[in-house]
Amino acid sequence: MGDVLAGLHAAWEFDTDSVLIRYERGIRTPRLLQALGERRIPFAALSAVDLTPGKRGTVALRLTPRPGADPLTDAADGQLKESCDPYRLVLPGARETLAEYYRDELRGVLDPAADQPAPEYLVAAPAPPLHFKAYDGKASFDGKTVTFRWFWTGASSAKWKAGDQTFPVDELEGVEWRSPEALGGHLRLRGRGGSGGSGGSGGEPAADQDPASVVFGLGYGLVHESLPFAAAVLEALRGASPALPAASASLRPDPADIAERIRHLGELHRTGLLTDEEFSAKKAELLAEL
Repeated sequence: MGDVLAGLHAAWEFDTDSVLIRYERGIRTPRLLQALGERRIPFAALSAVDLTPGKRGTVALRLTPRPGADPLTDAADGQLKESCDPYRLVLPGARETLAEYYRDELRGVLDPAADQPAPEYLVAAPAPPLHFKAYDGKASFDGKTVTFRWFWTGASSAKWKAGDQTFPVDELEGVEWRSPEALGGHLRLRGRGGSGGSGGSGGEPAADQDPASVVFGLGYGLVHESLPFAAAVLEALRGASPALPAASASLRPDPADIAERIRHLGELHRTGLLTDEEFSAKKAELLAEL
């Protein structure tokens, strides 16, 4: 097609086999879209194109990705607000005829297998390293390993007893993201052979007690930080991530943070939540990180 279609918060630039979506960085643009910056969507990753009436005399052109084609939408699992939909372009109603033209053109280039799940991820997730602060800890991902480091102000005693966690992606089989905009928001990693569900169902611990989870709260684990993180981990699980540069650096622990953690361990020990042996072992683990 070779054209550019500009709308509210984004512009779509069409190529022979894909559409490049560039998101604006204005103050009115949702933070998720600003964080994404731009995304190239191959036509082979789409299953449908629709045009619907919008609000205040606008129309909305929307692409529907095939299941399994985009790790971001797989991680979101339908939880995003309409205004944050990275596949939706809002246009003035006066441009409806033009929008209809692009809808019809896009429908004409859809993959014949568009109604089938994609065999692999066709849309790239944000590239690691990535990190975000949840309510009870900091989550980091370097492309190969996910790390949870607990905050003494928010983490449960169960997580403190378990200690900071590291999860190589080759030992994981899934990621569960529950939006921080909803009650019970969290990010949970699922090990191979682990059970499904969330919130303590099926014998699984609640997210605030599960060392394989970080929980969100007001101002913690924001959508534009935690969702790209979840998408990047999903992409790595599918083996679609490009190799990281050799210069990718591991995160170095902050000595002040280690000291704060040891102080909190001492509080748990004094209140009887940690035995002498548990306190000594956890303290030694933290000191070994320095």
